[in-house]
Amino acid sequence: MPDKGAILRALIEKGEHFVCGDTYSAITGKIAEFVGYPAAYLGGHACSAFHYAVPDNGVYSQVEQIEQASRIANVMNIPLIADADTLGETVADAYHYTRRYIQQGIAGFHVEDERNPKHSKLVNGLWSIADQQARIDAARRAQRDSGQDFVIIARCDELYTSEMGGGGSGSMDEAIKRGHAYLEAGADVLFYPPRPDWVPALVKEFGRELVSTMGFTLPDTAFNMLTGGWVTAAANHLKLMREFKETGTMPSANFAFPEKYELIDHPLYDGLIEEWADKTGRQSRPNHAP
Repeated sequence: MPDKGAILRALIEKGEHFVCGDTYSAITGKIAEFVGYPAAYLGGHACSAFHYAVPDNGVYSQVEQIEQASRIANVMNIPLIADADTLGETVADAYHYTRRYIQQGIAGFHVEDERNPKHSKLVNGLWSIADQQARIDAARRAQRDSGQDFVIIARCDELYTSEMGGGGSGSMDEAIKRGHAYLEAGADVLFYPPRPDWVPALVKEFGRELVSTMGFTLPDTAFNMLTGGWVTAAANHLKLMREFKETGTMPSANFAFPEKYELIDHPLYDGLIEEWADKTGRQSRPNHAP
């Protein structure tokens, strides 16, 4: 069976737009695969907020992201794309973390060009083109040294301006210049957040196979990286906790979730236990804990 990076690359090279299902935990990864997404995506903000309750503004480390990405990738058969933020601070970090992602079975990542602390109160700007090319080159070198395929997505934040909370200046010419430079350095796909109205000009410049999107799906692009489900989960949990605290009951809670047994391989483990019980003369029962 080809490695996950090769599977992801084949999906992209097929030339048909697809959506990477939103994940932020092992169970949501299983859900993405269960409902039929061909690939999955783990956002940095989704993972930092859901698992560590910290913002995605540079305080959240690649060690933490790799830990969670590994848990997700290893319960799915479909490939996982991870948000690798800035991939550390140096080219040595970029090489090291890329190797770690590959070792953990992740199929690809996107690496961005905003300086740390990113998405924060600081007006920080972007890494120079040369510096970002060096990061991408180091990541590609780690992929080659691994002997496995791995998809590198270059995220350019030039169009993500300071007024929007990003580090770019908003120049389409600069965004295109950076895109060509990142592809030259070894990136496979380009990603420009966060608005759909910019994408047609980028598709015209680079071709649909070189542009991905997040949060919106445009058929002329290669694929969409879906994210944001953690917000719904957290908001629903907050609602239920308030409801129980105020009333002593949770009438709006939904416990009718029969798919959960399949998603957590409950039948598999029940079968193993029942077989062991029968073989060793122990008693088994027809039901199990809900």
